[in-house]
Amino acid sequence: MTWITYTKPLWLGLLLLTVLSNIWLYQFGTHIMPTDSNGVVLGSLIDLLIVAPLMLMLYRNRFSWKQAILFSTIGCVFVRFLIPGHLLAPYATITWVGIAIEGSLVVIELFLLIRFITYFPRIIAYVKTSSLPILFAFSDALDKHVRKNPIIHVLCSELLMLYYAFASWKKPIPHGITLHKKSSFVAFQLMMIHAIVIETIGIHYWLHEKALIISLILLAFNIYSVLFFIADLQVMRLTPSVMQGQTVYLSLGLMKRAKIDVAMIEEIIEDDALLQRKKTKDTVEFITRDFEKVYPDIVLKMREPQKVTLAMGFEKHYHYVAIKTDDPHAFKAQLLHAKEKLLAQN
Repeated sequence: MTWITYTKPLWLGLLLLTVLSNIWLYQFGTHIMPTDSNGVVLGSLIDLLIVAPLMLMLYRNRFSWKQAILFSTIGCVFVRFLIPGHLLAPYATITWVGIAIEGSLVVIELFLLIRFITYFPRIIAYVKTSSLPILFAFSDALDKHVRKNPIIHVLCSELLMLYYAFASWKKPIPHGITLHKKSSFVAFQLMMIHAIVIETIGIHYWLHEKALIISLILLAFNIYSVLFFIADLQVMRLTPSVMQGQTVYLSLGLMKRAKIDVAMIEEIIEDDALLQRKKTKDTVEFITRDFEKVYPDIVLKMREPQKVTLAMGFEKHYHYVAIKTDDPHAFKAQLLHAKEKLLAQN
């Protein structure tokens, strides 16, 4: 569905417009509602239980009945907090049905979580004995002991975030080729954390008496954002690029990581004109954020689409991998040595 990909900004804009307009209506605009408000409430239910989930799936370009039910039931919970009880009363049954369906799904997922907990000691033991960075060792252990499940992967991503945010400060930095030291990545992360803290204090104080629920939601989101940026910074520091055997382990904080098999590299692109060309949607970039425009040192063209793990454990495949490191000559030498060794073995 190529047309959906090109219209993603439209779906995101409509989604935000739908949700924010309903928030405004019930937090600040109840005085303009008609005496018989059943039609308005019904419209809001359609917006938040049907239209918003559909636009969210269009934006993500991923469709399934499970996702539709999940997003709709989240809408049910949101509606019960957003719409005053006396206005929602005629339609309360609809929201309770949605919550009941979600409860059934939660029970199923709880069984999966219990299974994960039973395997957790084995996962920790595997991570402790692995020579890989924790980010990759934990992922390998998870794939080995627990079957793939979106809920499990999201949970594990959050556990990793909490680990790096709170428990990784005394860990030594492993040997490897870093991606962030010659950039403004650290300054950018600290600037974002500083901005979020200031915004949290100001906005929360202003909203607390006007819209308590919204202020609490924003407070929770901002606290999560600060923890995420701290963990992202720690992952970048503690997870340099390393090569073991014929595999290159690359990460860009919590946002993306990949295990690149040298045998799957079809071509190493170094031409400046090609490197500075606008990247296609089939290209994943391992390039740290900076205050000025930067370009990759090399682009790897893969024989087959390369799997990249994104934030929250989601996966996507790319044909090209653009990389910028702090020591491009050493990184390229590692790749060439591994390819020569592979050719000699064959």
